[in-house]
Amino acid sequence: MAAQIKLPEQNSVMLVGRLTRDPLVRFTPKGQAVASFDIAVNRRYKDTASGEWKDDTCFVPIVVWGPAAERVRDRLKKGSPVHVEGRLSMDEWTDKTGQKRKTMQVISRRLQVLAAAESAGGEEPAADIEQPAAGNIPSEPAAETADDVPF
Repeated sequence: MAAQIKLPEQNSVMLVGRLTRDPLVRFTPKGQAVASFDIAVNRRYKDTASGEWKDDTCFVPIVVWGPAAERVRDRLKKGSPVHVEGRLSMDEWTDKTGQKRKTMQVISRRLQVLAAAESAGGEEPAADIEQPAAGNIPSEPAAETADDVPF
């Protein structure tokens, strides 16, 4: 009999990248804001065959819920550098042709803007865009059903 190994439950992601497009903010029928955007995460490496430096870019979808989603809309734009902390989530659906589709995304728990934002009065320092304490909003769209999500 194989030894029983208890694995800790851990689903944590930390990424640094730049937005590939302006955030898209929508609202569920219950009025909860949800922002979505992708970030480009680069890894630079030296090709052993050619000796040249190359970039490996990964595009990661990010989702931000609640009041933080509205702050994202106001503070971020295409090209903004961000640090995202969150968890992986798998989304499954059936498309219009009947094909089953899956996508993996990061549900943000904390998002930090890494560059100063321009404003009418000058520049603002880098700032955190965090979700409120866990008791204030759902940690994911669990309070909303799949039918409530507008996209």
